[in-house]
Amino acid sequence: MTDASHTPTRHPRRGLVLPFIIVGVLLAAWTGWWFFLVRQVETQLDVQVERLRQDGWTITHATPATTGWPFRARVSIPHASFLAPSGHGVAAPELIAEANAYNPDRWVVIAPDGLTLTRPDKGKVGIDGDGLRLSVSHLRQRFPDLRVEMIRPTFTAHQDAEPFPIASAERVLLNVRPHVNGGDETTDAMDVAFELADARGRPGGPVEGATRQGRLTARLEGTVQNASRLAGIDSAGVFSAWTAAGGRFTDIRGELAAGDSRARIESDGLAAAPDGRLQGQVSLRAERPMAAIAGLAGSRSGAVDRAGAAGAAVAAGAEGGEGVDLVIQFRDGRTWLGPFALAPAPKLF
Repeated sequence: MTDASHTPTRHPRRGLVLPFIIVGVLLAAWTGWWFFLVRQVETQLDVQVERLRQDGWTITHATPATTGWPFRARVSIPHASFLAPSGHGVAAPELIAEANAYNPDRWVVIAPDGLTLTRPDKGKVGIDGDGLRLSVSHLRQRFPDLRVEMIRPTFTAHQDAEPFPIASAERVLLNVRPHVNGGDETTDAMDVAFELADARGRPGGPVEGATRQGRLTARLEGTVQNASRLAGIDSAGVFSAWTAAGGRFTDIRGELAAGDSRARIESDGLAAAPDGRLQGQVSLRAERPMAAIAGLAGSRSGAVDRAGAAGAAVAAGAEGGEGVDLVIQFRDGRTWLGPFALAPAPKLF
């Protein structure tokens, strides 16, 4: 007679298998989502490229490759070249765009092998460095957040191209985001912040002259009004239609350090003239401005009015050189310090 009390207990295996089934189902669902996401990315890339081509852009690239499973969507675009109708363009041996699969509203684009910047009528400039990247987020908003960052970039003009003002920098940073006015982001404006840290000018150029072979650091911020008119780049450039619609920069503040010279910068508004040259005025509270202006006068750059810069240096020296209030005016296509023309006004388009 068998003793029932000694019969081995059989444990159901369902409890052991169930977690694996759940994990398998979730993994299959996530994999399906990942493939759906990358397919959407590839489709949208084709749509955007075709739309730009219809608007007059010249775009070429090799076959993109999509990787990154399971947590990232990563698109590699070899031999990418983008040229706008205005003649502005960028090309790179490879561009890599990446986003988290669980948050595809923020993308980071890097150029691991550097890139080439094309300037209309000025030629090409090669840009290399320890890090060249662009990030964009909040894509569903009216204006997305945009951040461009270059870590220790170098700038090399191609043969027969016009020299670039700076040869290298420790950092270049540009931030663009919607302007918040009393908690309201619906206003047609964007806030812009720009930083150039420890830049060295090219030999014989205006930056090298103004810094006395030292370094240039600039930090500027302001607001772009009528920002929605910056949506496209036509044959005249991105600022042409914006200017025609009354676009202007407002609430400009910043700091500038050129060698031993320092200045705090303020301007209520700057705009572009019909020829694309900047117009308006900037107030500066400058320390030791004579050194920078005298260095500019000694520059070998053809863009600098050396006689005007020399006269401005003498005038700045007569002011004592310490804690001087100056006003720079952009008018008639030139940059003026008092009665002295220093150089052409910056050109937006």
